[in-house]
Amino acid sequence: MSIRSVRILQVVPALETGGAERTAVDIGAAIVERGWTSLVASAGGRLVEQLEREGSRHITLPLESKSPITLWRNATALTGIIRENGVDLIHARSRAPAWSSLLAARRCAIPFVTTYHGAYNQKNAAKAFYNSVMARADVVIANSQWTADLIGERHPSSKDRIVPIARGTDLDAFNPKTISQEDRAKLLRQWGVEQRENRFLIVNLARLTEWKGQRVVIEAAAQMVKSNPEVLFVLAGGDQGRSDYSQDLRRLIARHELHSHVLLPGHCDQPESAMAVADAVVVASIEAEAFGRAAVEAGALERPVIVTRIGAVGETVLAPPDVGKNKRTGWKVAPGSADEMAQALREVMELPPDEREAIGRRARHRASQHFSLQAMSEKTLAIYERLLEPQTRLD
Repeated sequence: MSIRSVRILQVVPALETGGAERTAVDIGAAIVERGWTSLVASAGGRLVEQLEREGSRHITLPLESKSPITLWRNATALTGIIRENGVDLIHARSRAPAWSSLLAARRCAIPFVTTYHGAYNQKNAAKAFYNSVMARADVVIANSQWTADLIGERHPSSKDRIVPIARGTDLDAFNPKTISQEDRAKLLRQWGVEQRENRFLIVNLARLTEWKGQRVVIEAAAQMVKSNPEVLFVLAGGDQGRSDYSQDLRRLIARHELHSHVLLPGHCDQPESAMAVADAVVVASIEAEAFGRAAVEAGALERPVIVTRIGAVGETVLAPPDVGKNKRTGWKVAPGSADEMAQALREVMELPPDEREAIGRRARHRASQHFSLQAMSEKTLAIYERLLEPQTRLD
């Protein structure tokens, strides 16, 4: 098989926002750059335009559905797509579409790859079976070593097929030197933030959902504004239909009389600018992050970052007591602790400028060494190549 003829089909529920979706777009671009053909099947979304602009072809299917009937129909549709387009390998990035992809791959006798993008709740046997599809692939990509260990514990028979590949960050896009003052000012205007010299701006960039910990950020804000009246928190993220939760956050802001100190501007399409304008970035997850992309992106932008001490953040952020202060790239606090978060933010505010800048430089260097988009793309395409070599194809 000529490498130039390779056709890869990635399958995701939708292309709205999130790690799985953005990784599909990034790998699609890498496939095209290699001279191969990239196809992505999903229910659609705001990232389709970028995907197609970068050379991939999008195919719309109801892949968000968990209905057994729809899963079966999607399997039939994917089988047709594989045969009609001469697809050589299918790569699924979520559980529901993975079941359809597994059936289609077996029917067409092509390699099947999955990527574990999340920790996936597994509280009972039914959920364990549902999750197991992600460990049934010829190669199971884990987006961190923490995730790889979790997969191995849950699915011991998959251990020899697990390959950790850290989520990659575009170091050119997330570069403080390439984000213009005009772009920064435009975003601040969109948020309704007045530019003031003594303003200390703290950004939390995450979809509005319970486990991302926005309540904790608001409680930390309530503590900080008492002694730091110039502090401003921006919780940028859409609620994706979770209107009850977003309303709860607004009520909490009102209860603490924080209307002038905590903003909820909705979804943000410019994560680079959003973090670049921040004096500090907070990742407040109260459940384990399988990777923690926002923390790496903040580090690449040389922003001080405060994360919760849970999940894979040990791989993305370095902080005492795990390392000495001279190796710090951020701060870690207990999940759910507004007290610790507020204290960490006070420490950031009190740092001399040269120390804050040194931490930022170390964070960007670590991102370039371990979490680059180029490294993720090269490792993923190497797996495709290996599986498409007849002598190494796995049954």
